[in-house]
Amino acid sequence: MQRTQTISYVGFLFIAGFFATMAFDFWGQVISPSIGWANLSPEGLAQSLLASLGLPSSAFLGFFVHFYIVGLIAYPLGWVLVFNPVWSRVLGPGYWGLASALYGFGLWVFAIGGVTTFAGLPPFLNFTGIAWVALIGHVLYGIVMVAILRWIERQTA
Repeated sequence: MQRTQTISYVGFLFIAGFFATMAFDFWGQVISPSIGWANLSPEGLAQSLLASLGLPSSAFLGFFVHFYIVGLIAYPLGWVLVFNPVWSRVLGPGYWGLASALYGFGLWVFAIGGVTTFAGLPPFLNFTGIAWVALIGHVLYGIVMVAILRWIERQTA
């Protein structure tokens, strides 16, 4: 990839991460509680993680880590640098709906199964309602992110 293409692609990752994070938050903080399910507070988990690592933590920093570091940067890079290359090498190109849903499931295992432990919380939050809402949210994140990346790639081809 040429330098300008690389810069453009990084921008596309941010765009896809933005819309995927918006879908995740809309699901977890608007739809889920409106139907009587748990209300997600991912910035609270990020804040707990920062505190457990001895770093400054506040509501703002929790939001910053969740939205910017994780949603716009880390998760999209995980797709592009790790999951997508492995998926493509093992199963070939295609099955993007399944791949994106599996990626979202992996994000859930990482966040709710792993990050919670480092933050001093029980793994998978003891499988309470919030864990299941987070599962749907992470799978939704993966599907939206990949769908937008694929849409952008088709538009720029």
